[in-house]
Amino acid sequence: MEMISLTDKQKKSRRGRNMALAATLVGLVVLFYIITLVKFAGGMAG
Repeated sequence: MEMISLTDKQKKSRRGRNMALAATLVGLVVLFYIITLVKFAGGMAG
């Protein structure tokens, strides 16, 4: 099987997309965590 070598520009572009995807996933995790905390806090108050 032949390996495909990426140019530096392609590697940089891929790294940028990976970082954006990672940031999006972390943001969603934080958002769900905050929503869960708010729901639990609201349930305890009532």
